[in-house]
Amino acid sequence: MLGPVVLSATANVIMELSWPGVGHGVAESRVDSGDVMRHPLHRFRTTTAYLAVALLGTDAERADYRRAVGRSHAHVHATAESPVDYDAFDPELQRWVAMCLYRAFEDTWGLLAGEPGTRLPDAVYRQCATLGTTLQMRPEQWPADRAAFDDAWDDGLTHVRIDDAVAAYVARLIDGEFLPEPLRGASRAMRTFLTTGFLHEPFRSLLGLAWSPADQERFETQLRRLGAVVHRLPGGLRRAPYSTALADLRVRRALGRPLV
Repeated sequence: MLGPVVLSATANVIMELSWPGVGHGVAESRVDSGDVMRHPLHRFRTTTAYLAVALLGTDAERADYRRAVGRSHAHVHATAESPVDYDAFDPELQRWVAMCLYRAFEDTWGLLAGEPGTRLPDAVYRQCATLGTTLQMRPEQWPADRAAFDDAWDDGLTHVRIDDAVAAYVARLIDGEFLPEPLRGASRAMRTFLTTGFLHEPFRSLLGLAWSPADQERFETQLRRLGAVVHRLPGGLRRAPYSTALADLRVRRALGRPLV
């Protein structure tokens, strides 16, 4: 489940940023080391480590990572110039981020299996609460079951707003500004296609991204074919980015080095 979810990474981030508090928190962030445009490799490492420790780490490792992220998040809050009020410690914002991550896992899994809309096992759903509780989301905030999740998701969509400032940041993400040339140019068409395909409504419409039934058919066909390859790979190979990130985090903890 973990490895292939990178395919939906940009779409997932866009959904997260669609809540004004998250979008402006990222677009206005004063934490230079977390800026994906300036430090893409560092951001990839810390994001991968977060997902790895949240889902595969121990309670002690999650607690240490929570404290490390908290030190960065302490600088992420609205200023007098911010058009919206936000604070990175807001558990409701963190729950929305966790829910978007879960949707990315579930969507990717179903598409690769050739069965869009397939639900992940109940045990996996319950485990995914750690996507939020590894930060400041309280355990009871994670929807108790799938029906509750769907209700919470629908409610979350009522808070979606993408203003000009966030839309400009999202456009930079879709364009792959964080990638070096010539990779950026060579991958632009495929990255835009995958990102648009993984986006749910109303996100496509809010961003003015065109998508047709033919596009959807091609998208599902490509993901199904890729899934036929991915599912034949050994589990260890599929999980390699996350097991490697977790191993790196454990070395950093042992040596007393920064985790983020």
